[in-house]
Amino acid sequence: MTDDVALRYTRTYPLEVAEAFERLLELDLTALFDRRYAAIPRIAAVRDQEGPWRSPGQTRTIVLADGGTMREELTAVESPTRFTYRISGITGPMKHLIASLDGAWTFEPAGTGVRIGWTWTVRPAGRLGRVAMPVFGRMWRGNARQAFDNIERHLVR
Repeated sequence: MTDDVALRYTRTYPLEVAEAFERLLELDLTALFDRRYAAIPRIAAVRDQEGPWRSPGQTRTIVLADGGTMREELTAVESPTRFTYRISGITGPMKHLIASLDGAWTFEPAGTGVRIGWTWTVRPAGRLGRVAMPVFGRMWRGNARQAFDNIERHLVR
């Protein structure tokens, strides 16, 4: 039995699939995650990224507003249908809940637009992380809703 927890959120937008893929892949994380949601802080900065975020194997450091950091590695880019990443090296308050996670953004045709999906497969950090996952999952969904509102603001014109 695995302790991994899968979280997913989707929304449909009036955009072409390829356009949505390209623009979201390049969107600044501080614009996408610009507000705290419950215990999930906003992203304050991104450091150590070299060049455009496009090549599997690239890494960067995500700095959270509460002082925590996370190492993100881009693991796959399958234009225009999906890109995936791994978050590890978590510091700050989140390290007590999450050991690491695999994330994916997916893009599929939906009528005349695109359905964008965001998934996290979370590996909880120990007993505390496992116990807290149901509450964390609810917070994550609220954070995802805010991010998808920002996708609409930044990508749909």
